[in-house]
Amino acid sequence: MTGLRDALLTRDETRLPGRRDEDWRWTDLRGTLRPMPVLSEAVQPLAPFDAPQGVQVRRFAAPATAGTAEASLSVAAGETLVLLDRVEAGEGPYARDLALHITLGEGATLHRLVLAADSAEAVSMSLTTVALAAGATLHQTVLATGAKRQRIATTVAHPGGGAHARLDGAYLLSGARHSDQTTILDHRGPGGSSEQLIRGVAADQGRGVFQGRITVAEGADGTDARLKHNALLLSGRAEIDAKPELEIYADDVACAHGNTVGALDAEALFYAMSRGIPEAEARLMLVEAFIGEIVERIGAPALQDAARAFLADGLEALRR
Repeated sequence: MTGLRDALLTRDETRLPGRRDEDWRWTDLRGTLRPMPVLSEAVQPLAPFDAPQGVQVRRFAAPATAGTAEASLSVAAGETLVLLDRVEAGEGPYARDLALHITLGEGATLHRLVLAADSAEAVSMSLTTVALAAGATLHQTVLATGAKRQRIATTVAHPGGGAHARLDGAYLLSGARHSDQTTILDHRGPGGSSEQLIRGVAADQGRGVFQGRITVAEGADGTDARLKHNALLLSGRAEIDAKPELEIYADDVACAHGNTVGALDAEALFYAMSRGIPEAEARLMLVEAFIGEIVERIGAPALQDAARAFLADGLEALRR
């Protein structure tokens, strides 16, 4: 359960997580969802979309008022899948909860891109659980533009055994939008690896949240796990909250995490402006370059094109 799903299904607002819950202190739902919206199976219409060639697409429509959805996916041993999950934006206030379950067989590979769009008035939660088998490879990238409250969580059960997980992400926040990317990576066996790179940009009164927890269990020797979060504040009223964590109970591991939050490079901005580029355009160029590394790390070219188009819309929102 994500907290929202449980509350919607039972219509019990006391089940909503709030600021006193450590993992939810920056994404308070209890103080946001009042009164509780009424569940409905009605969804908002989807705009036309042409799926990229060679890519499996799943589209999750925004509910009319409030809704929950659940989906599962398995990639068979030795198979490779390129997947685009589009969490579609709707109009006005709505509450959405998604539960997505993914299983990768031995030696399977999944390239997954998540494009999370919501209205500025929405409360949108999603939880993806991933179970890897030995030798499996997960490459996931999450791109988000925020909502009134938006949380995108991924948990990975990592068996070791040569399996590799890469969890990348980016958020571009304008207005008063909020986005929370939370990852929990549980290394349970020896000889596994993982890496995470998250980039965030918050303008106006936007609020970005990143929580990344890596756990290396007893006996998961030889684990190589690395996590990095970098964010830019484009306004004195914007906010970034980050909590990278490492819990290591094994020997002979290579684990590291890092976190930086700052402003645009003043020298780079001055250099661009000295070449005749207006300040607003120069700022957007630097933001685009900052976020661009996330796109370049996507292994499937068709997914890179979809990611660039999505981020272009997010950059345009920063311009306004």
